[in-house]
Amino acid sequence: MNARVSGLALLGTFLIAITSTAGDALTAAAMRRLGPLDDLYRQHGFKGVIVQLARCRLLMLGIAAMALSFFSLLWTLSFADLSFVAPASTALGFVFNSVAASLFLAEHVNRKRWMAAILIGSGVFLLAH
Repeated sequence: MNARVSGLALLGTFLIAITSTAGDALTAAAMRRLGPLDDLYRQHGFKGVIVQLARCRLLMLGIAAMALSFFSLLWTLSFADLSFVAPASTALGFVFNSVAASLFLAEHVNRKRWMAAILIGSGVFLLAH
């Protein structure tokens, strides 16, 4: 691929990062709702934990989003360079995870993490140009 990154490669990279972030946020929300797995295991045993996890819609949506992220990665790598896609999608994932944690999970993201996210996002911009 040329030194300049195509629009389709950027689209694929954003798709990977967004679906990965959705998977992470949905999984985190599911695990908060379910509580510690140790407690579930003590109450229901191993089989009961598996049943509880399988019944959790948020967890199933999170797994589906992660699978979509994987297939987005495969699609993007079919026409874009790994040397761009892997670091850019990972970096954007970090940025998007910070935003999702703050907005959807009501986590406190401190100033250091916001600055890190801004610097990482700047690095993706430099990679793309």
